[in-house]
Amino acid sequence: MIDDIQGRIDYAECGAGPTIVLVPGSCSTGNAWRPVIVAWSGQFRCVTTSLLGYGGTVERRTEHDPSIHREAEVVETVIRRAGGPVHLVGHSFGGLVGLAVALRGRVPLASLAIAEAPAVELLKERGEHLHYGAFRRMSDAYFAAFQGGNAEAIAAMIDFYGGAGTFASWPPRVRAYAVETTLVNILDWASAYGFPLSAAALATIDIPALVLWGGASHPAMQRLNALLAECMGMAAAATIEQAAHFMLATHAGQMAHLIAGHVRDAEASFGRRQQESPAGPTPERQHGRRHRLFGGV
Repeated sequence: MIDDIQGRIDYAECGAGPTIVLVPGSCSTGNAWRPVIVAWSGQFRCVTTSLLGYGGTVERRTEHDPSIHREAEVVETVIRRAGGPVHLVGHSFGGLVGLAVALRGRVPLASLAIAEAPAVELLKERGEHLHYGAFRRMSDAYFAAFQGGNAEAIAAMIDFYGGAGTFASWPPRVRAYAVETTLVNILDWASAYGFPLSAAALATIDIPALVLWGGASHPAMQRLNALLAECMGMAAAATIEQAAHFMLATHAGQMAHLIAGHVRDAEASFGRRQQESPAGPTPERQHGRRHRLFGGV
C-alpha cells in the first residue's frame, strides 16, 4: 500500500527481473492479474495496483471532475515507487489509463501493452459512428436502468463486453463486487467519454507498444483496438481468437505468452539502444525499435 497525500493506493509486487506494472480494469483489483503472473513463474518483477475506487485505492474523482488524469496520477505514483523505466500493461479501463500515462509522459516507460481499452472517443474522432453508437447505446441504457432502481444494471455492460450470460456465469462474490462498485464504474465511463483521443496524439507514443483484443469480443471493441494499433504507427497487434473481453480469466496463458514476448523484445531493443549510445537515452525516450505483429493465437 502507498500512503499518498491524496489517499491510499494499492501496491504489491512479486518476482524478479524486468519490472512490469499491471493495471486492472473496472470492477476489479490487482488480484485480477494473478493467473497471468502465475503463468510467468516468477520471471518478471510484477507490480500490481487497483484503480480509483477499487480495492484499497481511495477515489479522488468526483461527478464534477471525473478526469482520467486523476487515474493517471495514481499509476504514475505506482511507477515511481516501482522505479522506472517499467513495462506498463493495462486491461480494459486500465488500458485506457495506460494510454493516458503514456501520452502525459511524466514517468519513464520501457514499453506499453494494452488489452481491450475502451478508447471510445477515438471511434468518434475517426468517424466510426456505428461502433461509437454501440458503446453509447449500451452505456446510456445501463445508466438509465441503474437510475431507475435496477441494482444489477451493470450486468448489461458486462454482457456487452463478454457476451450474453457472462454476468450470470460469474461466481456470486464477483457479481456482488461488480454491483457494489457500480457507481465507481459509472465514473469510469465518465472518464472514458471525457478523454479526447486522436490519431495525431496516439502517433506521438514512441515506445514499443502492443495492442491485444479478443476475436470473440464485441465488434465495436475489436474495431476500436485495431484502430488504436493503426494510430500508434508501429505498434504490434495480436488477436486472441477464442477470447472475449475478460481474457485475464479465460485466456491467461495466451496473454502471458504475448506480453512476455513483447517485454523481452522491448528489453532487447533497449539494450541495443544503450550500446549504440554510450550516454544512454533520456528518461523521456527510453525505448527501442518497434515492430509490427499481426495474427491470432
